[in-house]
Amino acid sequence: MDRSKLYRRFRTLLIANRGEIACRVIRSARAMGLRTVAVYSEADRDAMHVAMADEAVLLGPARARDSYLNIERVIEAARKTGAEAVHPGYGFLSENAEFAQACLDAGLVFVGPTAAMMTAMGSKSGSKQLMEKAGVPLVPGYHGEAQDEAILAAAADKIGFPVLVKASAGGGGRGMRVVKSAGELSAAIVSAKREAKAAFGDDRMLIEKFVQNPRHIEVQIIGDSHGNLLSLFERECTLQRRHQKVIEEAPSPTLNATQRDAVCAAARKAAGAVNYVGAGTIEFVSDGKEVFFIEMNTRLQVEHPVTELITGIDLVEWQLRVAFGEKLPLAQDEIRLNGHAIEARVYAENPQKNFMPSVGRIKTWRTPDAVDGLRIDAGYRSGDAVSPYYDAMLAKVIAWAPTREAAIERLNRGLEQTDVRGIVTNIPFLSALVTHPSVRANTIDTGFIERELKGLTETSPPPGELELCAAVAAVIVQEQQAARNEAHSPWRTYGWQPVGLRTRVFQFRQGPGAEQKVTLHYGDGRFTVSLADRAAPIALSIMPYAGGGFDITIDGAKSNVVAVIENHELYLRTRNGRFDLHWVDPFGGETEEHVGEDKIVAPLPGTVVALLAEEGATLEKGAAILTLEVMKMEQTLRAPYAGVLKKIKCKVGDIVGEGVELAEIEPAAA
Repeated sequence: MDRSKLYRRFRTLLIANRGEIACRVIRSARAMGLRTVAVYSEADRDAMHVAMADEAVLLGPARARDSYLNIERVIEAARKTGAEAVHPGYGFLSENAEFAQACLDAGLVFVGPTAAMMTAMGSKSGSKQLMEKAGVPLVPGYHGEAQDEAILAAAADKIGFPVLVKASAGGGGRGMRVVKSAGELSAAIVSAKREAKAAFGDDRMLIEKFVQNPRHIEVQIIGDSHGNLLSLFERECTLQRRHQKVIEEAPSPTLNATQRDAVCAAARKAAGAVNYVGAGTIEFVSDGKEVFFIEMNTRLQVEHPVTELITGIDLVEWQLRVAFGEKLPLAQDEIRLNGHAIEARVYAENPQKNFMPSVGRIKTWRTPDAVDGLRIDAGYRSGDAVSPYYDAMLAKVIAWAPTREAAIERLNRGLEQTDVRGIVTNIPFLSALVTHPSVRANTIDTGFIERELKGLTETSPPPGELELCAAVAAVIVQEQQAARNEAHSPWRTYGWQPVGLRTRVFQFRQGPGAEQKVTLHYGDGRFTVSLADRAAPIALSIMPYAGGGFDITIDGAKSNVVAVIENHELYLRTRNGRFDLHWVDPFGGETEEHVGEDKIVAPLPGTVVALLAEEGATLEKGAAILTLEVMKMEQTLRAPYAGVLKKIKCKVGDIVGEGVELAEIEPAAA
């Protein structure tokens, strides 16, 4: 094939993706002088990537299969806007060989490997067979095309339990299940196939020996159309939950220099088996002694920034230059490793509720000011809506420093100074994770998070003296700001009284805990606070500044506080951590609606993908009732107590909204 059709100079780039990666590609493309085109669904009309691009085209309805996964509409958007090339990002169509070929057939440059390379390496089973021929070490497993359940069961028995069932075309932990015994296999295959079909349109499975206490090591590679193929060092991605990476770092703190050279050489050998062109990642699993090939991701990875920070290379720029038909700008021996980088993925999810996705509108989005060695790759802003239709990742916080210890400290500082409100995020969980002694000591494996989950998701400690004073100050600051439009009112200065002092009582509650009372005394601009467990009143002064924060001085000791009030919910960040309090406003007219415990309701908008129990069935506490697909992940709803499934009020395929009643349980007789 004429390479000029595959790789050539272009001026207009369409990004066939959304969120953080679309914004990331737009930044590098714009820096190279390229015109950018975004595509979007009806749910993303006002999204950040749409605003950033030079032009944007509506693809269709919110569901990914009707928009971001619709190849014909993406190609038509390129034609309509005069785009000459397409960057697929990651996820969606990024590893879809049919899409890569469709771009070529439409006369577009696909920023990535060819369809043939993608087919050879993108299939987990096909790539395993190819690697076996190339002499790359493999985990024992079944990688065949036959998908009959009996064949898969026989293969699992031969390999020996525990085994890993996973989607041949998958990634990101979707369509993957750990099976500990033969009795669990059938249900795991059915569930994994269903999830893989929904996520990738392909439900083929492979089965591998599950490596006990494994570590996940991957190598970034990139090749050009002139036969040059480079490795850009390795990344450690061992900290995972449900097979999805949470924290990534480069280089791996597990490998020594000799091991690093060996695994990078193996990665180049693996990619060289298909004369790979473009950016890609060779993934390995290690049992502490040996390293085994897992798969190749024929695209850019979510965690690519840590490689960029230790090499000084813009991988998106290199992808685009390869697509131009240029040679890679450096040789293998010219690539230098400098310092250490570590990344945390910020998700819209609630770690205290089994990481249930969180949807809604972002009311506050605050990240640290520009700091050397700290990078924020985001796809959202204040005011943006987080929908239930797509992956829940909002942003990545990435830190670089000369040493791993310093990089961890810088990352934690960046997380501590990142505030997202209006939805629930995993930021407190990430902070707890990166500061855990075992993470700092690198004594971890891929099961670490699951084992330590309880400690990593503990709620905040009760608010102390600083937090209660800060809560009062936050209310004062909010009310003072609301009064600023009264230009000539003496009450613009909070605490002004014509005569004497005034007392005001505040009550705050943390979760379902007891209310704590704080009494404020003020007049003539002076404040004192009385607490139940403090004998003497506390002298208080407040100095607000732009951005939602203020300095609070308590008996002469100054502290910085970040505060956000949303209705009666009060978020505080102090030196002691993050605190969510409920302000019990006596004039607020607070009302709450509760759904009876006998009703199973949708915690978020989603699609019913499986009914796991029948009406009239007797259920034990925790028994599975039905499965919802939310943000491309399956969530199983279970019986809150023993009883009888009285009624099912939905069917497979139903698209349900948050709070919709799905089933009703009659409690077992006492």
